[in-house]
Amino acid sequence: MKPLISSAFLALFAVGALTAAADKQTFTGTITDDMCPKADHSQMQMGPTDAACAMACVSVHGASYLLYDGKSAYTLSDQRMAEKFAAKKVRVTGTLDAKTKTIQVDSISAAK
Repeated sequence: MKPLISSAFLALFAVGALTAAADKQTFTGTITDDMCPKADHSQMQMGPTDAACAMACVSVHGASYLLYDGKSAYTLSDQRMAEKFAAKKVRVTGTLDAKTKTIQVDSISAAK
């Protein structure tokens, strides 16, 4: 009986640890695309503005929207929501998968 109780306790502890590791965070940065991951669209020049370039890279070249925070670029799970904020500074709330550098997006809003 004792091993069964220990196993149950360890299982609950593991679930608790995983839940704590998956806490929501807020990230601030610029919505860009993975062809211009540092939000510098001068090389691609796919449109007259950074937003037009990012949207063209996504729609024409199959790129994905990212959040660039000045150091790192993160893939965003919600591409439709990200499109509305192309080339804008935003706050993204969600859960980061550090292995894949993907944010499971809960919300995106304009940053002040």
